[in-house]
Amino acid sequence: MSIWERIGEFVARVSASASSSITDMVEAVRTVFSGDAELRRRVAFSVAMIALSAKMAKADGVVTQDEIRAFRDIFEVPRDQTRNVARLYDLARQDVAGFETYAEQMAKLCGSGHSNCLMLEDILDGLFHIATADGVLHEREGDFLHRVAEIFRIDETHYQTILARHVDLGSGDPYRVLGLERGIAFPEVKKRYRKLVADNHPDKLIARGLPQEFINVATRRLAAINAAYEMIERDLAPA
Repeated sequence: MSIWERIGEFVARVSASASSSITDMVEAVRTVFSGDAELRRRVAFSVAMIALSAKMAKADGVVTQDEIRAFRDIFEVPRDQTRNVARLYDLARQDVAGFETYAEQMAKLCGSGHSNCLMLEDILDGLFHIATADGVLHEREGDFLHRVAEIFRIDETHYQTILARHVDLGSGDPYRVLGLERGIAFPEVKKRYRKLVADNHPDKLIARGLPQEFINVATRRLAAINAAYEMIERDLAPA
C-alpha cells in the first residue's frame, strides 16, 4: 500500500471525527501509524506540509497557479488519491484553529524537541518553495513563515539562511545561503559547505522522513548551496 493510500485512510479517520480538529489529526497520525516509525515520519511530514500550506494560503488570501504547481513539485499525488489530499487541505483551511496552533502541533508531531530541528527546517523550506513560486514573497507570507520558524524553534540565523535560498538578499546572499558571516576564512567556508552537502544527500533526507517527491525541492536547495559556494570560492580561494 502506497503512502498516499495510507494517508487516505488517515483522512477518512479524521473526517469521521465530530470535531476534525488539529488535535484529531495529530492523534490519528500517532495511532494509525504507531507500528511503523519510518512510515509515521513520512506521513507526519506530508500532513504537516499539506496542513500548513492550507494555513499559509488562508493567511495570504490568494493561491496562484504557480503555487499549485510548486505544491505538485513536492507531492506527485496519484490521480486516484488527489481527493484525499484535497480533503485534508480543506480540513486544515476551514478549521477555526489559527496557523500558530497548527505550527505548534506539527512541531510536536514532526520535531525532535530541539532547536533547529532538520525535519522542521525541511518543512519550512518546502513552504518557502510554495510561497515564492510566483517570484515574490508577499508580506503576509513572509510574516507567516517567520512566525512558523519561531514556533519551530528555528533561530534567526537559520531562518535567514533558508530565506536566502529563496529570496535575493543582495551582496551578502551567498554567505547567508551557507549560514556564514562575511570575513570568514576560506577553509571554514569549505568545511561548512561540505557539511551542508552531506546533510542534504538524498539518502539522509529520506532517512529522516521526507517522501521521495521532496527530493525535487532538495535538489534545488543543493543547487543554491553549490552556487553560493562557487561565488565565495571565486573571491576567496587561493590563486
